[in-house]
Amino acid sequence: MLAFIMRRFNVTGGSSGQLKVVASLAAGTKERVLVIEVGDEQHLIGVTAQNINHLAKLDTPIANDKPPSGENFKDKLNLFMAGKLQPNANPGSKRNAGERDE
Repeated sequence: MLAFIMRRFNVTGGSSGQLKVVASLAAGTKERVLVIEVGDEQHLIGVTAQNINHLAKLDTPIANDKPPSGENFKDKLNLFMAGKLQPNANPGSKRNAGERDE
């Protein structure tokens, strides 16, 4: 999504860290509402398959305290591939694999 926005606005140097998506919300099958950070400003934009609209400049920035969910998955996948993490389909279950529900 960020790459699409950068191409649409002809922004180069994506690895510079000056433009990032802070929050994203699906508004339909092909529509999203995004909060992007450009420098030290945050903007609310609407993105569709045909258009990108600037909706507002946020006066109070949204904090981005948690890491993206993909990072957690990436770390777990790397641990699994290294053999340091065993798969567990239902981590909350205390049953043994051979037991059945009655």
